Amino acid sequence: MEFDFLSPVDLGTMAYISALSSQHFGSKVAFHTEQDFPDLDKISIAVIGVLDNRGAENQISDVDLEPIRKELYQLFPGNWSAGIADLGDIQAGNTIEDTYFALQKVIASLIKKKIIPIIIGGSQDLTYPMYRAYDNLEQMVNLVAIDNKFDFGKYEAPISATSYLSKIVIETPNNLFNYSNIGYQTYYNSQEEIDLIEKLFFDSYRLGEVSNNISIAEPVFRDADLVSLDLTSIKSCDSGNFITFTPNGFNGKEICSLSRYSGISDKVSLFGIFNHNNTIQESVIVAQILWYFIEGFHYRSKEYPFGTKDNYLKYIVPLDEEQLVFYKSDKTDRWWIEIPFVGNADNKLKKNTLLPCSYDDYLGACNQELPERWWKAQRKNIL
Repeated sequence: MEFDFLSPVDLGTMAYISALSSQHFGSKVAFHTEQDFPDLDKISIAVIGVLDNRGAENQISDVDLEPIRKELYQLFPGNWSAGIADLGDIQAGNTIEDTYFALQKVIASLIKKKIIPIIIGGSQDLTYPMYRAYDNLEQMVNLVAIDNKFDFGKYEAPISATSYLSKIVIETPNNLFNYSNIGYQTYYNSQEEIDLIEKLFFDSYRLGEVSNNISIAEPVFRDADLVSLDLTSIKSCDSGNFITFTPNGFNGKEICSLSRYSGISDKVSLFGIFNHNNTIQESVIVAQILWYFIEGFHYRSKEYPFGTKDNYLKYIVPLDEEQLVFYKSDKTDRWWIEIPFVGNADNKLKKNTLLPCSYDDYLGACNQELPERWWKAQRKNIL
């Protein structure tokens, strides 16, 4: 059984949670303990720790996620009804590949059961087995990374937290349809990497761009399957991470907003937080990021996949050489743009013909401006 890879939640943490009141979040969660394993038929969200950070550039110490659990479960829940479980931890394997194998198997089993895994790491190279968990699910994958770096590296080099993306892009089977980076900082990325992102028709948003208008990220998450959050994308004065000092980055409010966008997306089926520095200070922001993801999940509008377009207003915008078709939801006022699949497009893409967009994209099209994300998606479809 895949779930044999999971070890129970620490006894000390369970003792701490049992001392909390019935109003705290911990009382609403089913835990994997020495005596019991949660009934997954009643679960919609599963929290899993991965105690392996061998992919980190500067490995600090063994991974300790118990401070995060204590901070998270002492919070008060919202008006939440979904079944939530903490399935414990995947221990570091004899090799990093052993850890990858265990994580991939556990995630694939949960997604098949329509359970959303929340993975707490560990180093960010764990994004790679998370992506590989989709291999047998017959779908293309959209990956969104909240990160100040693109994490490209030499394909021949061992996989690490700063090079996992190369492995995802190059290795077969290639199920990656799109990669989007939220919050990159130019001085941490070579011009060669920035050019490669453009050449591959991927999406990238600079830190300043997103900080100035956080809502531009919402359509990106609405189209994501997998979200990977690097905690070094948060500035140190907000994260409490003074071991890996980061003077610039998202503030606490912004990172929680991005987490909520991830949770509220009907399409996101897997969420991960990585590169925790094992300090109690950083555990506080991690717990709040997790809280906002779960809060967002409870506000999902169930607009994806589109069963019928009856509840959407259709707008046709003629451009010089194109005719763009937009849809606006009566329920949420959110916007989509139609992607016409042509040429030798992979059959697996035909089920995803609508690309989330913003009202500003519609206004730009009315001014004869072709939306950049539409153009990139169209290019990937044709090539």
